[in-house]
Amino acid sequence: MNEQGFFQLSQDAVSRLAEKYGTPLLVLSLEQIEKNYDLLRTHIPQMKIHYAMKANPDLRILETMMNKGANFDVASDGEIRTLSNLGVSGDRMIYANPIKTEAGLRACVDAGVYRMTFDSESEINKIARWIPNATVLLRLRIDNPSAHVDLNKKFGCPRDRAIGLMLKAKAAGLHMAGIAFHVGSQVTTADPYLHAMDIVRELEEEAKAVGLELPVLDIGGGFPIPETGVHYNLTALLDQIEARLSEDFSDKEIWSEPGRYMAGTAQNLITKVIGVNERNGQTWYFLDDGIYGTFSGVIFDQWDFKLISFKEGKKIPATFAGPSCDSLDIMFRGKMTEPLDVDDLLLVPVCGAYTSASATTFNGFRKARMVIWEEVREELGLEPEQLSLAV
Repeated sequence: MNEQGFFQLSQDAVSRLAEKYGTPLLVLSLEQIEKNYDLLRTHIPQMKIHYAMKANPDLRILETMMNKGANFDVASDGEIRTLSNLGVSGDRMIYANPIKTEAGLRACVDAGVYRMTFDSESEINKIARWIPNATVLLRLRIDNPSAHVDLNKKFGCPRDRAIGLMLKAKAAGLHMAGIAFHVGSQVTTADPYLHAMDIVRELEEEAKAVGLELPVLDIGGGFPIPETGVHYNLTALLDQIEARLSEDFSDKEIWSEPGRYMAGTAQNLITKVIGVNERNGQTWYFLDDGIYGTFSGVIFDQWDFKLISFKEGKKIPATFAGPSCDSLDIMFRGKMTEPLDVDDLLLVPVCGAYTSASATTFNGFRKARMVIWEEVREELGLEPEQLSLAV
């Protein structure tokens, strides 16, 4: 049985929350955030976790991560200053964007951030100018076309240039501390991680031969969460990674940068049907949240959200659209659903990552309100809802 679980509201909770707070409504479980963190720490105890706050920068999540002792993966001056204002010290952040802005580097100076990644010579010069003696990791390119999102299309140094760039970083006065990689998003087996570690071991031997000692290994993120039609065993995946780390990298400081894994399973959306129509022989349902809101993940994250209606009946193919006047605001075409009516509520679980983070107020529609489950359940006298999922 997989240990991973996810937060999902009951029909009673959905109805009562919608009546109390209206829709669209996001419900965030901080207990689930803590459980996700604890599961990683249990299976890979040597790993120093840096929450990739871009997945969901809600302040309550950041505070929860702070209190758990987590570190943070930051990519901009805005993220650095947000954490700094919360009291997070610079030594708990890694500026993991391989291409940094002047504003970002200035924020590093102000906040005391000195750890960062690079994958090009131009970045070495920039870092050395702003943060002399910075601790740097070379971001290595690890191709993984099977990943949900292959981040190596944009970032990562090819293997054949790695030693040369690391030597240049050392020559520039930087503390050349290690190698970082990211095998992509939503990776369902340990194989890409193990392949990346094979390459790192080879590079470390080559680095040692030219006088480079690399005490840090950053294995990035990519740990999976429940997704329609995707099967995996999270604990087996983590245990395989841990076994390889213990065998080949026991003398290293291990970092990671999970984002989707940490936040994705901790948030639910409650949205309402505001219109029904028939167009070109197919039923259309219009919802009060859409592409420009929480469903932004359809475009920016290529995510296929599950819609739960709590209704019965023979399923039909339908188109689901958002509330704006833009014809782009269509989330799903031909998605199977029970027949719905105006004012029916839909529950969207597993929507905590790359959703509210990229939502906008386009066309004047407000972003979905957010409430904390552990607070509102007590107020409404609701029982905890936590479903385990074997995958």
